[in-house]
Amino acid sequence: MKRVIKTLILASAAAVVMAPMQARADGFVTPWIGSAFGSNIQNGQATLGVSAGGMGAGIIGGEVDFGWSPSFFGTKSDFGNNTVMNLMGNVIVGIPIGGTHGGGVRPYVVGGLGLIRSQIDGGTIATVSSSDNMFGWDAGGGVMGYFNNHVGLRGDVRYLRATSDLKSGVTTLDLSGNQLHFWRASVGVVFR
Repeated sequence: MKRVIKTLILASAAAVVMAPMQARADGFVTPWIGSAFGSNIQNGQATLGVSAGGMGAGIIGGEVDFGWSPSFFGTKSDFGNNTVMNLMGNVIVGIPIGGTHGGGVRPYVVGGLGLIRSQIDGGTIATVSSSDNMFGWDAGGGVMGYFNNHVGLRGDVRYLRATSDLKSGVTTLDLSGNQLHFWRASVGVVFR
């Protein structure tokens, strides 16, 4: 009888260990605010947006990032309504310290490709209206820290660069041209 009980216990344990687990992606949405700075703009321009994505197996994943920077090139009185928007599709790689559930920290690197759009609608200095849709890329890193299973904070620094000249529209990967480029530091609440 003891042998039968031991066999049933071992068989049950083996069945639990060998049973397929449901695959779960570690999805997240992060509304964020930040500051843009760099060579094409006055430092400290406000920016806001949202990022959403998921981490398969907790390490590698994808993200869509949307950012909007009002008065990017200067004040409304000088440049009129002027904005820069970006929509990027990124690959994100991070190591979940403390696991993918509950409290924990995940440092990560991120990079991808997408659209950078600039728009200027009149003003004292710039009296013409113009808009440019430019292919661009971004790269950066940050940290997500979770308080529990569903809520945390995210800090992020990214470099964004268009591959088109603002004046000629010529596409190039040259890093020393007149392409629109800037850094963005942001912080947000992350929901997973």
